[in-house]
Amino acid sequence: MVPHDDGAFAPTTEDAPSSSGFLDDGKNTIGSQLASRLREAIISGELQAGSKINLDKARKTFNVSLSPLREGLARLISDGLVEFEDNRGYRVSPISLANLEEVTTLREEFEVFALRESMRLGDVEWEGNVMRALHRLNRTERDAARPETLERWEELHREFHLTLISGCGKPILLHFCRLLLNLNDRYRRVFLTRTSGDRNVSQEHSEIAQGAVARDLDYSCDMLRQHIHRTGTNLRNHLATKGIL
Repeated sequence: MVPHDDGAFAPTTEDAPSSSGFLDDGKNTIGSQLASRLREAIISGELQAGSKINLDKARKTFNVSLSPLREGLARLISDGLVEFEDNRGYRVSPISLANLEEVTTLREEFEVFALRESMRLGDVEWEGNVMRALHRLNRTERDAARPETLERWEELHREFHLTLISGCGKPILLHFCRLLLNLNDRYRRVFLTRTSGDRNVSQEHSEIAQGAVARDLDYSCDMLRQHIHRTGTNLRNHLATKGIL
């Protein structure tokens, strides 16, 4: 499955399915499964920022009707990843420095607050989950020359950040944190995939996690804020070199 010149998925001989591969099991509708597939395509950069999503091509690629496809796209609109305009249809949301700066600022506030609440309310099970997520992440290779390792690392990186704040006991807060992490990952995965960065990210993750389970509120929250801010700064600098305003 590859994006067309206009950004829409175009089926290839290898990718075109004989059936949709989606099954409504009562818990995950076809629309929600399509949303997950499209969300990953946008966050990974497979569907480029600002590109048009051609409904007919996407419908044929996934071998689904328009109804679940529109349901999936509606979910992505609420996530800020897709936009809809009358007479113009669906497009992948554009990227900009202003958007990145807002996402970074909100992540610093929301995620740090969620971590503080998790340290205040989280139980022993939460502590164990955090350390297991850290271990899995730090034991996973990340080699820019091998895309399959990047995909697995990204999955575990997301899991670590969400596990870290999972003890906060505030579902609405967690929803906003997931949304912001998706928006942030969209920039990071496209623009920092092949850069080594300017610091030891695994060490930062370890310091945040160890401070969290030790209930060192100020230390762990400050480390997480710096961690998010440094990533935002690296991304802003990289986007500026690409001429993105």
